[in-house]
Amino acid sequence: MKALPERLAMSASFDGEVTWHSLDWAEIQASVRKTQLKIAQATGDGNWRRVKRLQRMLTHSFHGRCLAVRRVTENRGRKTPGVDGETWGSPQAKLHAVKCLSKKRGYRPKPLRRIWIPKPGKQEKRPLGIPTMLDRAMQALYLLALEPSIESTSDPKSYGFRPDRSTADAMTELHALLSREVSPQWILEGDIRGFFDNINHAWLERNVPMDRSILRKWLKSGVVDRGRFTATEAGTPQGGIISPCLANATLNGLELRLKNHLADRFGSKKAERSKVQVVRYADDFVITAASKELLENEVKPWVEQFLSVRGVELSQEKTRITHITTGFDFLGWNFRKYVPKSQYRKPTLLIKPSKKNVSAFYRRVREIITDSGALTQDALIGQLNPVLRGWAQYHSAAVAKQTFSKLDHLIFWRIWRWAKRRHPKKSSAWIRKKYFFSIGGRNWVFAHPYKNSKVEVAYRRLYALVDTAIVRQKRLPGEYHPYDAEQELKWEALRAQRMQHKLRYRGQIRSIFLRQGGKCAQCGYAISSETGWHDHHVVRRVDGGSDSLENRRLLHPNCHALVHSQKKHVVLPPCG
Repeated sequence: MKALPERLAMSASFDGEVTWHSLDWAEIQASVRKTQLKIAQATGDGNWRRVKRLQRMLTHSFHGRCLAVRRVTENRGRKTPGVDGETWGSPQAKLHAVKCLSKKRGYRPKPLRRIWIPKPGKQEKRPLGIPTMLDRAMQALYLLALEPSIESTSDPKSYGFRPDRSTADAMTELHALLSREVSPQWILEGDIRGFFDNINHAWLERNVPMDRSILRKWLKSGVVDRGRFTATEAGTPQGGIISPCLANATLNGLELRLKNHLADRFGSKKAERSKVQVVRYADDFVITAASKELLENEVKPWVEQFLSVRGVELSQEKTRITHITTGFDFLGWNFRKYVPKSQYRKPTLLIKPSKKNVSAFYRRVREIITDSGALTQDALIGQLNPVLRGWAQYHSAAVAKQTFSKLDHLIFWRIWRWAKRRHPKKSSAWIRKKYFFSIGGRNWVFAHPYKNSKVEVAYRRLYALVDTAIVRQKRLPGEYHPYDAEQELKWEALRAQRMQHKLRYRGQIRSIFLRQGGKCAQCGYAISSETGWHDHHVVRRVDGGSDSLENRRLLHPNCHALVHSQKKHVVLPPCG
């Protein structure tokens, strides 16, 4: 990376010289948030001239540029360089990047660095395009201005790549639509062939409300794969910060326009009786209806026409129409209504982990155990627990207890065979005594004994899937989007509640989170899974500080770096 000046002149928005850690991040976030709310309001009013003016103001503002740089230097890919090999690790580099983002005249993005990652449970690989740090920051900057507009016009039942929405929300919505006795019986499972690689560039330039010249440059930047440059004539790169938002913009209208089409075709009352609903997560979607004929003759042709305008098409092999009693897979779950033998009992909709998802998970666990012959017991538990806990938490809102119990049994026998291979000449009783213990009324617990800080024997045990609590996801209001100024306080409470749910298995972190009212102890802004956090010790442990909750605070990653660089004392923010 090129040498950078140690001190850089400040923007006209500030007086004097500053450093990266001296910036007032509370003021920066408040300023950007205020402009974003105005963009969302103008979009809702249909005042596109005002939207364009506000977007330009945000993308040219010092605060917007600072927040964009902060995002790309704090996310998981911050250490992954593009084709230029640059990363922004120092405060001087970050402040210099803020200055570079102001130079939009003559800006030309560099080609993407192509890498290939394996698809979960498949042998084929998915291509990712890694932009340079400057291009990532520029995309993050324009995303700040674009996202409020896209969120304000998104379909109510779209859940993929959107703030505060998840696969669990999509599952909950489908449960509400399909669980009643009068619910629709037929489902169209939609699968788009090569969605990200085939989106029409001309359509994006005409329909996405942002600077067209900048958008065109990103779309046409090309990729470098194994040292060879390839031009891009269609699609959005998987790996770019703004790509998910562009993908959502492409499919927005699938739900609302379909309903309007049916209302115009059959009348509003008949269209309502057709029970057509669309639930979408990114490029995966399902469409419900009262009859198979309606899906085949009316809905599917309209969807194909809708997609063709955008340059994509349905996969004829993977797109199918199924009855709810047969069941269908969506987002790793199987949705099926079970009809009881007794005529006096009502059919019940059950949502279980899909067989395909369970098989892929077990195959991954089996590979970890099989390839760990040289690992110690403690190291094996350390590799398995994050995988087990993550998968179990993903399915914790489904009917999964039976699946968890079955998998625990299969994993136990895999572990037992692992232990037998390590000690082929030892007896079963010896192996059991060495690796398995009775803990908390449960026998045969695969655990590693160690001495804790109180010099007491403790156990690091293998995570048991069956111990995962089944907690239903609360249904998300259809009118929800994070840039609704009138409902902002209500939505903040909802986000804090969901964050508490995510931290339910991290007792100490959850306690600190609740004590701080879900806010960073330094800047006072909300902590979420998107922002990330650091567990900060007020008095460092090397200086004699304890590990008690009273000596710990949750901070944003950037706020944590600021506190240590300026040796600030952190106090608790006011709760509520």
